[in-house]
Amino acid sequence: MRLVPDTGVVVAALRSDRGASRRLPMAALDRQIALLASVPLMLEYEAVPTRPEQLEQAGWTVKETNAVLDALAAVAEPVALRFLWRPQLKDAADEMALETAVNGCAERLATFNLRHLRDAAARFGIRAALPGEVRRVIRGARNEKK
Repeated sequence: MRLVPDTGVVVAALRSDRGASRRLPMAALDRQIALLASVPLMLEYEAVPTRPEQLEQAGWTVKETNAVLDALAAVAEPVALRFLWRPQLKDAADEMALETAVNGCAERLATFNLRHLRDAAARFGIRAALPGEVRRVIRGARNEKK
């Protein structure tokens, strides 16, 4: 599966070790999925979780957070933004995730913001889904291989 998680999913992955959001980067690190990232999206991944309020909520230091993000960057498939499809959405941050998904030929875009991203992603043949749904698809694909 080719996946783009939006920034909210990455933040949730850092905040809790129990949710589906945490399982998505773990699946990328285990090479079960192809994690796609563009430079602007990766910069946002680095900026948001290192805000003081985010670090406090996650219980992480900047150094620890950056180490996790560096590991994700090391396994991510880089996506060049050859075409900018703006404007599709009201929120520029959501546009970065959508543009990365479109330019990277993603199958899924993991997000908590289905209201804004579902229809826009569908126009490009990409399924926007909650992290739990994406996790179930990954688990099902893994079980089929066995």
